[in-house]
Amino acid sequence: MLPIISFSTVFIMSVMFIISAIFIWCYANSIKFVFCENYFLVKGGPFKSKIPYQSITKVSPTIDKFTGYRISSSDKGLEIFYKTAAHGSIKILPKDKMKFILELKKRCPNAQIPHNQQFE
Repeated sequence: MLPIISFSTVFIMSVMFIISAIFIWCYANSIKFVFCENYFLVKGGPFKSKIPYQSITKVSPTIDKFTGYRISSSDKGLEIFYKTAAHGSIKILPKDKMKFILELKKRCPNAQIPHNQQFE
């Protein structure tokens, strides 16, 4: 015998699914990377990370599918290592990696950032 599911249960579950889907979509589409005067800001929905430039120690390419604030279909993200990180690093996927790397090199001259060809 099949269990009977009431209309109110189906309605509540549908509403919860729609609200969750909207939250995830808004969060995924609100991710921003901002070069501020003294720090690099990574913002995604209600979450944000302020990374002081002097604490950035290294930047390297990553092939991890989970890139910090989002899951990416691309396997060509960047991992930024910094001293104040809870887990040692953050993974990001900027739209224009070459422009991002050039700007980061200007602001973090002491960080280990490989040549641009390794980020393509």
